[in-house]
Amino acid sequence: MGCHGLTVLTGYAVRDSATCDEVTGLDPETVSTQARMLLEDMPVAAFKIGAATRAEVVAAIAEVVADYDDVPLIVAPDFTLDDEHALAADELRESIADLLVPQTTMLVADHATLLQLAQPDGDAEAPTLDAAISHLLSQGCEYILATETGTHRHVNTLYSEEGQIRQDTWDRSEHRMMGITDTLGSAIAALLANGQEPAEAAREAQEYVFQATRAAFRPGMGIYMPDRFFWARSNDDEETAPVVVDAPPAAPGEARH
Repeated sequence: MGCHGLTVLTGYAVRDSATCDEVTGLDPETVSTQARMLLEDMPVAAFKIGAATRAEVVAAIAEVVADYDDVPLIVAPDFTLDDEHALAADELRESIADLLVPQTTMLVADHATLLQLAQPDGDAEAPTLDAAISHLLSQGCEYILATETGTHRHVNTLYSEEGQIRQDTWDRSEHRMMGITDTLGSAIAALLANGQEPAEAAREAQEYVFQATRAAFRPGMGIYMPDRFFWARSNDDEETAPVVVDAPPAAPGEARH
């Protein structure tokens, strides 16, 4: 999509394509140091934050991106890296809501995550979805792409403080899949980095994800993954087979091309 990704690890998971046994967050100072080294070395046109693993790591990230407030920030939080939902701690949700959401250009999340971010205290009564979206936008988030998975369709709605901007509906894959929100957030970041307007970036990123999920593959015995290189493989498939010409052997010393 016209971008080169620079990765800063926030933690690591012990997992395969079926289950996750352990998630460990890295030291916040290490995360911050790595990010700043890259930022001092190369121009960065957009940030995308996924699973931050720990509240302390979120604080370190927020401090770094605050120094680059002219760079678009995409936040696509993941609280379900493992089957025990260890990343769904109140402290992590609260730190993202308080420190990252106010700096966010576009928040990409499903309805459950939006409700969690709007009311990070798990013991409190959950707000309605409309109230949650209004609250997060009032905190400074510019856009929210709310994703919803129905029985047969994905319904994604883009909001700003002006209200609903657009709604897109996509056929759902028949396979259980991982990495959809992460891929969507990365695609939006790449498009914003290339200068697209947020609404158009959201639409084009969804088209990309839809095609990637249509070409999904199952690398092991677990769930499927979107094929992010579907475009390269489809181009290969569309190429015509080479024509073989029955030609006489080349004479000695004659070059073959």
